[in-house]
This record gives sequence, structure tokens and C-alpha cells, in this order.
Amino acid sequence: MQSGMKKCLPLMLLAALYTGSASADDTPSYGAQLEGFAYPYPKQTFAFTSQGEKLQMGYMDVAPVGKSNGRAVVLLHGKNFCGATWESTIAALSQQGYRVIAPDQVGFCTSSKPAHYQYTFQQLADNTHALLQRLGISRAVIVGHSTGGMLATRYALMYPQAVEQLVLVNPIGLEDWKALGVPYRTVDQWYQRELKLSAASIREYELKTYYVGRWKAEYERWVTMLAGLNKGPGHERVAWNSALIYDMIFTQPVFYEFKDLQTPTTLMIGTADTTAIGSDIASPAVKAKLGHYAQLGKAAAKAIPGAKLIEFDGLGHAPQMEEPTRFNQTLLEALRQ
Repeated sequence: MQSGMKKCLPLMLLAALYTGSASADDTPSYGAQLEGFAYPYPKQTFAFTSQGEKLQMGYMDVAPVGKSNGRAVVLLHGKNFCGATWESTIAALSQQGYRVIAPDQVGFCTSSKPAHYQYTFQQLADNTHALLQRLGISRAVIVGHSTGGMLATRYALMYPQAVEQLVLVNPIGLEDWKALGVPYRTVDQWYQRELKLSAASIREYELKTYYVGRWKAEYERWVTMLAGLNKGPGHERVAWNSALIYDMIFTQPVFYEFKDLQTPTTLMIGTADTTAIGSDIASPAVKAKLGHYAQLGKAAAKAIPGAKLIEFDGLGHAPQMEEPTRFNQTLLEALRQ
């Protein structure tokens, strides 16, 4: 991007900028555990055994800046995100005295991509709990974004005494896509789809679905992160794990259990979000019913006992990246209450 270009680009201008460049993909290649991509804070590794395999979880453990307030916040990333995409939120929290843990789940980013793994949100929650136990954290605020919101919900259901507060940021799984008529994709079909990912396809999807047609130059770093991971020498293993994870997301809804949450919960919802797994192969009639976050957020807040709803009108799937200053201030206020 040229330095004089406006920071936020409308859809038509962005499309024009990238016309002719999609076929000549100069995206760097990263390793199967995202080797070569720079994380904003030192990355550490949690080694453990799960399902008979020796695995690694990459994570950032960021100490408070100055005096600690004695509280820890765990940030759970989404499907097309990594711990690194919480960069601005980590900084804001640590500056206010919080210890911040941002793990990469197995199958994602800097963590292992096992050849055979039965993905469940229960398993990922157990992995995360084991990491926190290793770090000596018995109780924490759990913040989950997107798919991380489904995981955070499952974590709070499994370990209610370990969760001080639950914050769900544009979580997916606020509706059951399968029950609403979205066709089932097999793991093999997801795998073939994931093998075709490119910087251009990632950018196009995120622009339309996440950022409501508004692009900022800083988003390009995250496109490069995903595209480089999918382009690297471990791309087949990366695609296979991604396929297994999509199957988990589609077949393991959590919203039926919102009523069972015992933890003080805040929903932070960008109302213009349209994310819905499988909507690309749904019929027009089914697709029209999906991903209406302006309604889904309100419905979830009613289903979760005592939940507080904070809406970011007109923002998309990742308010923490679209308007980080506003989001971080709002999050800090919610954690103080």
C-alpha cells in the first residue's frame, strides 16, 4: 500500500487495486507451525500428550506493564485468526495491570497440526485448561472471538469455577446452521476447499464478511499470515487440520447450552457481521436466514442468564481489529464491572 493512500478503502477501490495481481501470488511461505511469521510478543511452547500424540501449543504470556492488578485474561482466537491477531488488545490489557495469555489452539497457527486428531471443543478446552494449570493460573477472565467464542462457552461450561468472567466477541455458533438447512460438507470436501485457499480468496472473503466492504492497510498482515501458512511446505497438513476443525464447528453447536452458563457473561457484537459456516453452499432461501448478528446477539443475551450485551453498530466480525481503541476501552470497562 502506498503511504499516501487513505487508511480505509471501499470495496470497489480495493478490487481495482488487486486486479491482475491475484494470479501472481507473491505471498511468503511459512512453516506448518507458522515458522517465519513474527509474533508481537515472545512465543512460548507448551508440550503435552493428547490422544496418543506428542503435541505443542504456541502461546504468548504477557506480564502486566507496571503494577499487577492480580487478574489474568485468556484470549481465545477464531478460525481464521491467531493469538497474534489480539495484538492491540494484549497491549491494552497489560498496560492496565492484567497478565494476558494468548494461546494458539492445536491445529492452528504456531501449534501442532497432527495427522490424526479427533477435534472437539471439549478437547480444546481440556488442552487450554492444562496450559493454564501449567502456568499456575487457577482462575481467569476468558475472552473468546469467533470460533474462540464457541470454545470459550464450552470452557465455561466445563470449568465454571475457573472462569471469573466470560466475554464473547462476535462468537460464531449463535445459531445451528445444520438445523437451519445448510448442507453438510464431508471432511474430504472441506479439505479440497482448503487446499485452494490463496491470499486473494482470503482477502475477498474477509472484506465482504468481516469488514463490511471496508479495508484497512493493516489487515493485509493477517491475510499474509493465513495465506503464507496455507502456501508453505506443510500446506496439506494445514488444510487437513482445517477441514477437521470446520467439521467440529459445524457439527458441535454450543448455543443450545447457553442457558446453562453460570459465569457472568458479556457479549460484544459488531452488528453488521454476516458470518455463517456453510452459507456459501446453502440455497438462497436458507442463506437469507443466516448470520444476522444484529438479531443473533440480542437472542444470545436473552438465552444466557444475566448476560450483558454491548453492540458496535455497523461493525463486522472483528471489532477488536476494526476499531481497536474503541473496542479495548469498552472491554476494559466491562472487566471493571
